[in-house]
Amino acid sequence: MIDQILVILGITLLVMISPGPDMVIVMRNTFVGGRAGGLQSSLGVLAGNMVHITYCAIGIGWLISESILAFNILKYAGAAYLIYIGIMSFRARDMALSAETKAGLQKNAGKSWFLQGFLNNILNPKGTLFYLGVFTMVITPETSTATTSLLVLIMMSVSALFWLFFVHTLDSSMVRNLLERGQTLVNRVFGGLLIFLGIRVAFMER
Repeated sequence: MIDQILVILGITLLVMISPGPDMVIVMRNTFVGGRAGGLQSSLGVLAGNMVHITYCAIGIGWLISESILAFNILKYAGAAYLIYIGIMSFRARDMALSAETKAGLQKNAGKSWFLQGFLNNILNPKGTLFYLGVFTMVITPETSTATTSLLVLIMMSVSALFWLFFVHTLDSSMVRNLLERGQTLVNRVFGGLLIFLGIRVAFMER
């Protein structure tokens, strides 16, 4: 079991620090909505992870990976969503993030931030393939229920701690002041990254 724990820790950390759609959407929403926006987006990502884990544990992940139609539906839906969010970010106007503005955003957009994080994660076919690999090579049918639960808990805990650190670092006064000096440029960079990632997902092979 120690070997499984070390492998799970290693691959989870590697996946978390690798730039991807989840990281970009959390960065964007932290910049737009402050700490609340980033943390709620992160919760959406974690909820998406649990969905991936659940269907991979019961075997549906294997069916998705083997079905060209199911995989392509997931792939193109994810690509379209990323491109849509990217276009919205690219076209966003400058917005002064005063305390009043952030309070209004937190009140009106909390559900949207969570949903963006959730959809962004659940529609990413790379998530399916990652967890399918975990449940094929690390957590096998021979793994006991108790060990499986522990390994899943470790994956989710590492992910949650990473997002807490990531969002709090992004929302620090030094980073925020730097970003707010060039809001238009930052919005367009995030928008361009999301569009680029959407195109990459659309052309991704299994």
